[in-house]
Amino acid sequence: MDLLAQYVKKLVNISDEDLNKFLCLFNLTSIKKKNFLLKQGNVCEFEGFVTKGCFRLYTVDEKGNEHTSYFAIRNWWVTDLNSFLDKTPAKLTIQALEDSEVLIINTENKNKAYQEIPEIEKMFRIMTQKSNVALEQRMIRNISTTADQRYLEFITKYPQISERLTNIQIASYLGISHEFLSKIRRKIVK
Repeated sequence: MDLLAQYVKKLVNISDEDLNKFLCLFNLTSIKKKNFLLKQGNVCEFEGFVTKGCFRLYTVDEKGNEHTSYFAIRNWWVTDLNSFLDKTPAKLTIQALEDSEVLIINTENKNKAYQEIPEIEKMFRIMTQKSNVALEQRMIRNISTTADQRYLEFITKYPQISERLTNIQIASYLGISHEFLSKIRRKIVK
């Protein structure tokens, strides 16, 4: 809970009383490596704050190809937001890549926080804005840079994540085959 408290305090000015009220709305869930927090097709009933481990959020297309949206490590949030908000089948699967822990808040508790603690609604608005900027930047990079450049940027920007992933997982995130990623890595080493 201390990690989430620190996260909240970085984004909004909140009283200790309101912060404690918010923290009490979460439940800690442990997920073993390779297990799922959410499977594509199920309705997402939560937003989660990662306190330990690493998750991969991905979708599987009609041909069975996996496409990684993002990875989430300590201090990151995980959810299928569209499914969470609209109660529709999830497009994403959330899988633990390591033994992990996540603080879970459900819809009812999140709405309660919005109604009773205005600072929390502000915090989630700020988070959404930051997520939208990151998504926009990623889209621009994907259409305007080479795979080599995207790979180098990924390992530079997220060294704490890239070291924990397989080539296949990184390639899925970059939108390339793992064979092509191997060629990029060989070229960089030379």
